[in-house]
Amino acid sequence: MDIALGLLAIVAVVCAASALGRRVNVPVPLLLAMVGVAGSFLPFIPPVELNPELVLVGLLPPLLYAAAFRTSLFDFSSNRRSIGLLSVGYVVFGTLTVGLVVWWLFPEIPLAAAFALGAVVAPPDAVAATAIARRVGMPRRIVNILEGESLVNDATALVCLRAATAALAGSVSALDVAGGFVLAAGGGVAVGLAAAYVLTEIRKRISSVAINTSASLAAPLVAFLPAEAIHASGVLAVVVTGLVMGTKAPSMPNGAARQSARSNWDTVQFLLENAVFLLIGLQARSILDSVPDDSLGAGRVWLGCAAILLAVLVLRPVWVFPTTYLPRLVPAVRRKDPAPPWQFPAIVSWAGMRGVVTLAAVLTLPDGLEHRSVLVLAAMVVVAGTLVLQGFTLPALVRVLRVPGPDKREDALNQASLMQLATAAGLERLEQLRREGDPPEVMDMLRRRTQERGLAAWERLGRPGSEAATPSQRYAQLRMAMLEAERDKVLELRRGGDFAHEVLSEVLERLDIEESMLDAALNELGSGLDGRGEGLAQPGGSCGHLAAAMPAPVPDSPACAACAREGTAPVHLRMCLACGNVACCDSSPGRHAHRHFNESGHPVMRSIEPGEQWRWCYVDDLLG
Repeated sequence: MDIALGLLAIVAVVCAASALGRRVNVPVPLLLAMVGVAGSFLPFIPPVELNPELVLVGLLPPLLYAAAFRTSLFDFSSNRRSIGLLSVGYVVFGTLTVGLVVWWLFPEIPLAAAFALGAVVAPPDAVAATAIARRVGMPRRIVNILEGESLVNDATALVCLRAATAALAGSVSALDVAGGFVLAAGGGVAVGLAAAYVLTEIRKRISSVAINTSASLAAPLVAFLPAEAIHASGVLAVVVTGLVMGTKAPSMPNGAARQSARSNWDTVQFLLENAVFLLIGLQARSILDSVPDDSLGAGRVWLGCAAILLAVLVLRPVWVFPTTYLPRLVPAVRRKDPAPPWQFPAIVSWAGMRGVVTLAAVLTLPDGLEHRSVLVLAAMVVVAGTLVLQGFTLPALVRVLRVPGPDKREDALNQASLMQLATAAGLERLEQLRREGDPPEVMDMLRRRTQERGLAAWERLGRPGSEAATPSQRYAQLRMAMLEAERDKVLELRRGGDFAHEVLSEVLERLDIEESMLDAALNELGSGLDGRGEGLAQPGGSCGHLAAAMPAPVPDSPACAACAREGTAPVHLRMCLACGNVACCDSSPGRHAHRHFNESGHPVMRSIEPGEQWRWCYVDDLLG
C-alpha cells in the first residue's frame, strides 16, 4: 500500500511540476530536483533511499533506449569523432583527473576509491543537457553531439567504476582494465546487434499491435540482461539496439504498431525522465545527515566537495576546446569537417549537468568503505551544483553568445519540399498500379487527397501567425467540429442501448483516429510560423535551371491577373523568373502558376510572399 501511494505521489508531482515548469518557463528537471530537495525535509515524507539497482537496471536502460531510438544513426555517425572524444576520452580523462584531485584533497581516502568517485562524476546526464538544449533552441549539431555523448558515456563510466571497485577489493593490472574495456565494448555492440536482429525479425512476422508494442517495451531489457550476464556493457548493448531499431522502424510493416509504440514510449520517457530528478532531490536529507559523523570534519568535507565541483566544471572546457580544434590541424580532417566557431565548444563545455546515474553509481560503492559518506556527499554536491549553476545559466549563455538555433521557417520549407517529392512518388506508383477496370472516381479521389496533403505544407509558408487559417487548416477546424457532433450523436445512441458495445466502440475508435490525423494541422495554426525562408537548404540538390535563373524585382502591387479574370481568390503568389508573370499557387483554386509553366515551359518560379526568397524548378522538382 505504501509503495502504491508513493508511486502515485511521484506521478502526481511529476505531472504538476512539468505543467508548472512549462508555464513559468523554468527547466522542468531543475524544478523537480528543487521540489525533491524541499520534500526531503518535510516531516511527513519518509526518508527515500535510492536503490542503485532500481536506477541502473530499471530506469537507465529504458531511458537510454528511448533516447537512442529517437537519435538519427546518420547524425550519430557523422559526429562520431566528437562523440567518441567526449563519451570515451573525456570520461577517462575526468575519471583520472578528478580521482587525483580527490586523493590530493583527502589523502585518507584510498586512491582506488578516489578514482571510483572520478568515474561516478565524469559522465554528464543523458536527460538534463538535451532537455535544456532543445528548449533553448541550440544548433542541431550541438544537440546531436550532446545526445550522442550521453548515450555512450555511461557505459564508459560504469566500466571505469567497475575497474576501480575491483582495485578496492584487491590488485588489478592495466591489462585487466584494458581487457575489461574490450569485453565491455565488443560484447555490448555484439549483444546489441543480436538483440536488434531478433526483435526486428519478430516485428516482421507478427501483425498484432499489442505484441509489437510489448516487444518494443521489452527491448531495453532484452539487450541489457544478456550483455550484463557475459560481463559486457549492458548500457552499450541497449544504445546499439535503440539506434538500429530506430533506424529500421520507419521501414517496418504495420503503421498502427509503430504509432502505438511511439505513443507508449512518449509516456514512459516522460515519467522516467522527470521522476529521476525528483528522486535526486529526495536524497538530499539522508545524504546530508550521514556526513557529520565522519572523522574528516564537516568543514574540511564541505570545502573539499566544493573543490571537487570546481574541478568538474573546469576540466570539461580544458578537454573540449583542445579536442575540438587540435584534430582539425590535420588538413584532411579540416577539409572534411571545418572548425566550428568558438561558441560551439563553449556551449558544449557548459552543458555538463550530472544526474541520477551519478548518484546511483556512487551508492554501489561497498558499505564498509572508509569515508564512503564523504564520497556520496561529493557526488551529490556535483549533481546539485551542475544542475543549478549550469542548468539555470545555459539558456542565458546561448542567448549571450547569439548562437542561432534551427530555423523553423527553413524547416517548414524543407518539409514542404519533402512532401512534394513524396507526393510525386505516390502518384507515380498510383499510375503504375492503375487498371482498366478501376473506377475513375476512385482514381480522382486518391489523386485529390494525396495532392491536398502535399499542398497543405506549402500553404503554411507565407502565412504570418496572426493571419487567418490556410485552406487545409480551415478544413481541419470544420472537420473537428463535425467530428465532435458525430461523437456526441454516437454517445447519445449508446445511452439508448440499441447498439452493441463492440459496434459503438469501433465507430468511436474510427472517429478518434481521424481526429488524431487532424491535430497536426491545427497545431500548425497556433505555431506562429511566419513562413520566411532566408538561408534555405536545397533538399533535392541543384539543377541547371535553378543555377541559370536570375533574381527579378518583385512588383509593387503583385496580384494574380488570372484570378481576377476568373473571380477566384489566391492563397499565395508566385512569380515566373523567365517573364515576370505573377500567378497563384497550387493550393489556390486556379493553380495559375502551374498552368503558366504548362503553357510557357518556363521552368523556375519564386515565391513573392513577404520575406520569402525560395525558388522552385518545375522541370526537376527541386527547391532552391
